Amino acid sequence: MAKEIKEFQLYNSMTKQKELFRPRVDGKVGMYVCGVTSYDLSHIGHARAYVAFDVLYRYLKYIGYEVVYVRNFTDVDDKIIRRANELGEDPITLSARFCEEFLADMADIQCLVPTHQPRVTEHMEQIKDMITKIINNGCAYHVEGDAYFAVDKYPNYGRLSGRRLEDNRAGERVAVDERKQNPADFALWKAAKPGEPKWDSPWGPGRPGWHIECSAMSAHYLTHAFDIHGGGMDLIFPHHENEIAQSCAACPESNVNYWIHNGFVTANDEKMSKSLGNFFTIREVTKVYHPLALRHFLMGTHYRSPVNYTISQLEIASEAVFYVYQTLQDCEEALLELKEEAEKNGKISPAAQECITKLHEEFEAKLSDDLHTPTILNSALQESLRFMNSSLNMLKKKQPKKQQLSTVKSLAELEKQVKEVLDVLGLLSNSRYTEVLPKLLSYFYTSLTILML
Repeated sequence: MAKEIKEFQLYNSMTKQKELFRPRVDGKVGMYVCGVTSYDLSHIGHARAYVAFDVLYRYLKYIGYEVVYVRNFTDVDDKIIRRANELGEDPITLSARFCEEFLADMADIQCLVPTHQPRVTEHMEQIKDMITKIINNGCAYHVEGDAYFAVDKYPNYGRLSGRRLEDNRAGERVAVDERKQNPADFALWKAAKPGEPKWDSPWGPGRPGWHIECSAMSAHYLTHAFDIHGGGMDLIFPHHENEIAQSCAACPESNVNYWIHNGFVTANDEKMSKSLGNFFTIREVTKVYHPLALRHFLMGTHYRSPVNYTISQLEIASEAVFYVYQTLQDCEEALLELKEEAEKNGKISPAAQECITKLHEEFEAKLSDDLHTPTILNSALQESLRFMNSSLNMLKKKQPKKQQLSTVKSLAELEKQVKEVLDVLGLLSNSRYTEVLPKLLSYFYTSLTILML
């Protein structure tokens, strides 16, 4: 008999409300998340986005869904070309290098590998085919080797962001170009400039505009209609707005059921970004703090809310992770001698069973309510860890054999539930506790030394 999948709610940016999640196909989910433009090391704003969607990916699988998770790489772009020119490096080679650096960072903060990780340079045929369809459907035009989407041809433009066409003043979000029919029209294909990477096309040699890549690759891997499309709130306009327009222009049946967006990371209450120069790379943070501490810190705020980057909050997250792993190690050591006997003859105490049930129910209830990770980290999980430490202290005292076996059995079952929660949250390391704890201590002394300088 198939497992009944638990219901849960997600906030849909399209409808501006939480909705009960209903997949297009029972038991299966298609999810596309916009990836990085790979021209530099990724910052913690990127970590925030991909940790949030990693939790969603893990929870969808936990409650029984078969998930196809697609996260792309933009590996040809104006920023990549500029950076390559600065360094005297081939743009595609530079981009490939930073794709690998990004993957190393994601592994470091324990983000699962998506089902597919397509790159723009490997999907030129799909991109050109979609542009051709848009032009043939009368929603785009080409001029002097460039192809533009005609926003006037798509009457629903702005339905995700709530912006009107007249709000799109030339020179702010879109380039000023007298050849455009409307200043808000955006590039689907850019004619090649000297020294830039280029591909042949029906409109002349060139490369894709930014937005078309995600429409083409999501359709290729998930079809034109799928369940979840995600990214940072800064992508709502223009990127996701333009994606909707061009996808629907290419295929009228195109549809995404749930648009999910994560909040920004701020530094001193200002959005963290490379353009503002107030960002920290993931590497800079994980040189001082354990990667699990960074992940814990990012999940300590609801994914849709802004999270303010502060040293004090990272310190708190680091201490919380150390407490988790010290408790687990102490538990593992305490259970070595009597775990097998307790498994056969011990009984879980009513208090332990209540704690296990509460953790399980609160964990599922909070994640099912739009992935509310902070409550899990700060409430039910902490209560369970305190109960475990209290039980460990009891084991250090002399107890009747029956009570001792009950304590061991209770600890073993609670440990199992705690580890399940940590696993879904991506906080359970593959390394042994004895390997993780010294690293956490090492990071603690490193951060303390820096703070004292």
